[in-house]
Amino acid sequence: MSTHAPNESRVISLRPQAPSPGSGGAAGAPRRPVGGPQRRAPREPLWRDLVGDVLRRERLAQERTLKDVSEAARISMPYLSEVERGRKEASSEVLAAAAQALGLGLADLLLLAGDELARHARSRVVRSRTSPTSPTAQYDGFCLAA
Repeated sequence: MSTHAPNESRVISLRPQAPSPGSGGAAGAPRRPVGGPQRRAPREPLWRDLVGDVLRRERLAQERTLKDVSEAARISMPYLSEVERGRKEASSEVLAAAAQALGLGLADLLLLAGDELARHARSRVVRSRTSPTSPTAQYDGFCLAA
């Protein structure tokens, strides 16, 4: 049985509603939107991850070992490995030495890492436009029901 008067309309929002402060469930936990579990947006890559990926990709493309590049750059092999895996935030001097050992300039290394970041940003925009369940998806329509 409807609780609405016969000539009144009811509006149902199609956008997920952000919980207002104090409107959570038990113990102040935020409510999940109806329609399934809440999805997290993919995290933005860190600069050290991007630079490390570029260094590793360039080294492997040249079929060189970590030991070979670390000796040419005068960087310890364990430290270069940590940089390639994104575990260490390398200084500009270390990055320049590693790039030079691979036949790249520091600018080349940074441009390649910047390209990776731009590619990631573009893929996030495309996913948000094509995935209606994405939390960042745009809602461009409305629904009328009688």
